[in-house]
Parts: sequence; C-alpha cells; structure tokens
Amino acid sequence: MDKKLLDILVCPLCKGPLVYDKKNAELICKADRLAFPIRDDIPVMLEDEARQLAEEELP
Repeated sequence: MDKKLLDILVCPLCKGPLVYDKKNAELICKADRLAFPIRDDIPVMLEDEARQLAEEELP
C-alpha cells in the first residue's frame, strides 16, 4: 500500500484517521469500528463493503 495514499485517506463516514492492517489487507476506522477492504492494492471505501469490527478486533 502506497504510504502517500495512506496519509491522505480518511474514513468516508466520520473523516477520522485510518489504520492500515497489512495482514488482513484492510483499512480500519477505530471510531466507527469498520474495516474497509483493500483489493488489488485499491482501497474500497464504501460503507456497504466495510466489515463491522468487534471490540477485541480493534488494533
């Protein structure tokens, strides 16, 4: 994942920062407890595509 892209991407819902989870290929919004998938090095920043995270899954 490109570092410059990570620096400018924010959560599409709350506009908060995202955490890159390289192992699961996801961008995580801690505030909304959502994980946005990264497919073929392209972040899918759609609420419908995001996975809801349980409390214990948060980094």
